[in-house]
Amino acid sequence: MFEEDWDDSSVLDVLDKQIVHGLVTDARIPFARLGAILGVSEQTVARRYRSLRTRGIIHVAGQVNTVPLGQPRWIMRITSTPAKAVALAESLARVRELSWVALLTTGFEVMCVGRTRSMQRRDELLLRMIPGATPVLGMTVYEVMRQFPFVEEWPRYSRLLTPAHLAELGPRPPMWDPLGPETPVTLSREDEAMLAILAKDGRAPYAQLAAATGWSATRVARRMNELIESGVLYFDLDFALELMGYTSRALLWLRVHPAHLEEVGQAIARHPEVAYLAAITGTANLTVSVVCRDNAHLYRYVTERLGALPGINDVEVTPALRVFKQSQSLIDAKKIAIAP
Repeated sequence: MFEEDWDDSSVLDVLDKQIVHGLVTDARIPFARLGAILGVSEQTVARRYRSLRTRGIIHVAGQVNTVPLGQPRWIMRITSTPAKAVALAESLARVRELSWVALLTTGFEVMCVGRTRSMQRRDELLLRMIPGATPVLGMTVYEVMRQFPFVEEWPRYSRLLTPAHLAELGPRPPMWDPLGPETPVTLSREDEAMLAILAKDGRAPYAQLAAATGWSATRVARRMNELIESGVLYFDLDFALELMGYTSRALLWLRVHPAHLEEVGQAIARHPEVAYLAAITGTANLTVSVVCRDNAHLYRYVTERLGALPGINDVEVTPALRVFKQSQSLIDAKKIAIAP
């Protein structure tokens, strides 16, 4: 681990980072419980959280994993006319099923992740809407075969908590099974109403969810747990990376010998710079999203850390020139704006 790259001076102090780690571990943890673990009041945790959210530094969102619904995730690289690339990215960022919309440093290539609920909607986006847009010159689509889990999710602040703190928080729930259940899950109208609210605010109170679904708060909690256990629902945190001191974000496209793919993936999953890692179809078979302090850090990561792994035949580095949308949150002037 490059210790100097992670000894940062961002706008978050130690308590902020401890709270963030608590939310990464359990996005809906009661503030009273988190405060008791950290040795501060419930009001202090709530105030810090509101400040982080109001300043556009973090956003907690409920995410829908489409694999248990019978639909895989896919990643697109879209080539655009240079003058229209920004407008295309802004338009794609407002499509509900698309996330992680970024303009790559080529200046006219837009990358995004798709997760549609049905084959019909998938075909509408991939075969008609996106390729039919005026600025689009071409596109490459990769299907996600396996998302590699992490022992600890980014930004990996567990080092700032004591062993006692970590024991009380407990482990983060295991990542959903990438294969999904044998029978696809069917979502009801009430499920969809709950998921729509959680997409905008992953910590929405049970009373609000009950009002939207017509269920009791107890039934809402029970159904939420069922969706989590089935792998359909999970919670994620979006971060305003530049406000946290990270100025270099890149997508890496690796060509790995098939016999080494799982081994390389498991090794990369332990790297602190890595925020997302998946085996994909296409000319590259492994994609990595990395977050670095600066370009010097990125260079050291590619040459020293990746360069030390056997089985990697080729690496394409495509830094993000600008990020327009993360998992659910739009990015405006380097901070999180709204959840569409």
